[in-house]
Amino acid sequence: MTEYLGGAAIPTGFDVPVEPLRRAAHYTGAPGCIAEARAFTAQFLDQLRTEWCATGIRVDGELLLVVSELITNADQHSSGPYILELEGTGSYVCVSVYDSSSALPSRYPKDPRRVGRHGLEIVHALASEVTVERVPVGKRVQARFELKCAALKR
Repeated sequence: MTEYLGGAAIPTGFDVPVEPLRRAAHYTGAPGCIAEARAFTAQFLDQLRTEWCATGIRVDGELLLVVSELITNADQHSSGPYILELEGTGSYVCVSVYDSSSALPSRYPKDPRRVGRHGLEIVHALASEVTVERVPVGKRVQARFELKCAALKR
């Protein structure tokens, strides 16, 4: 049997739907939480490679940088805990960060002389799609990465 998920054909060999791999972690803003979020993301990518046979994933550095930027922004601009949610298959990974601030982030124009405030600019440059929306207890910033996996090329 072949399962079609997000436009990609994935031979499963089973007669059941294939669900994306999903993981989430909660952070309080304690020292070291950005490093913990990066380690959590690296572990997620390893699990994605194993469970989805996504051997050609080559986005580790970019994905870890985006996680660092989004967690840093949540830490600096919200007054409460935040959640990192990861979802992926062999063809995409979504990084979502929820925080308690309802203020939507501003994307500043490119200016190499500006010191700081490049986080969202970096996220937009690396991700294939970025969405920001208010949720009942704050906001969610989501960055989507389309993966170019050797295992999926035919």
